[in-house]
Amino acid sequence: MIEVNRNGEVWVFAEQEEGKLSEVPLELLGKARELASTLSVPVSAVLVGDEVAALAGELISRGANRVYLVEDPRLGHYQAAGYSKVLCDLIADRKPQVVLFGATAIGRDLAPTVASAAKCGLTADCTDLQIGDHTPPGSQVTHKNLLLQIRPAFGGNIIATIVNFDRWPQMATVREGVMAMVEPDAGRKGEVVKVRADLDGVKLPLTLIEMKRRPKKVNLKAARIIVAGGAGVGSKESFRHIWDLANCLGGAVGGSRAAVDLGYVDHDHQVGQTGTTVRPALYIACGISGAVQHRAGMEGSAKILAINSDPDAPIFSVAHYGIVGDLNEVIPRLIKAIRRGASVEEAAGQKAGQKA
Repeated sequence: MIEVNRNGEVWVFAEQEEGKLSEVPLELLGKARELASTLSVPVSAVLVGDEVAALAGELISRGANRVYLVEDPRLGHYQAAGYSKVLCDLIADRKPQVVLFGATAIGRDLAPTVASAAKCGLTADCTDLQIGDHTPPGSQVTHKNLLLQIRPAFGGNIIATIVNFDRWPQMATVREGVMAMVEPDAGRKGEVVKVRADLDGVKLPLTLIEMKRRPKKVNLKAARIIVAGGAGVGSKESFRHIWDLANCLGGAVGGSRAAVDLGYVDHDHQVGQTGTTVRPALYIACGISGAVQHRAGMEGSAKILAINSDPDAPIFSVAHYGIVGDLNEVIPRLIKAIRRGASVEEAAGQKAGQKA
């Protein structure tokens, strides 16, 4: 277990592949600066790989005060054994108080490996992070300025706040897209600290022979308009209405987990707790009941229009506009009105009033 260091830095693992940074560390740096400001400590990024020094400037421009740069040909492609050894050595030496990872395939593999070796706690798939105090039940001692790790629990039916007051560093993985990415500041200055990778005796069990990537069919995070369908669409054939409305608006198609499980649309289009978190200018939810797992992935949208035949559907609680009706009738009428020149708000207003 690493000793408690209440003056320790806030760290972000700067995930990269083939010399290109993932979006999630760039999102996390904005939140890390917020946490570090409350704690009055610096923000550092840990950049591991081979010939990746050129990425340090972007990490500094996004908020890192310091970048720990660990380069070695054996770290050119991610393997948990090598990366975890590097992270554990750095943590033991520098003693950060908070370490954040993206809840990506790499982050979900690396973070628990590091946490186990460091004998500290880890909260997975957080949707928010805050700094606060905690008094354990039955204790008279209040622990100040702890990382409050907030995430859905029990299948998304509750939102839990998890604290770790006696095992440090405090570690969490954070879902991609839930933190707003800050704009880069090319004028920011920071320090790059080169660290030698001590991999003597570390066995890297895999040899990469060939890498093939399948690009995602849709970039939901970049879409300004998303039209999403749920189980209430009724069939894959009826899901054609979702595509038609999205094409009419120049938007992207999304889906709830239920729609994906039913085969209406593939997983690349899934929005929600186990899909993509989105913040478009307009989100149109069609036949989506609005379970908390789905709302967690889209309630940050600037405007939300819900279309559902159930007037008591939970989706209406987060919608700015709501239409109660059969989407097979409502969507064609929306499309017709929009093609005549009406805005989405005007077209929706023909069927429903603005939500409070």
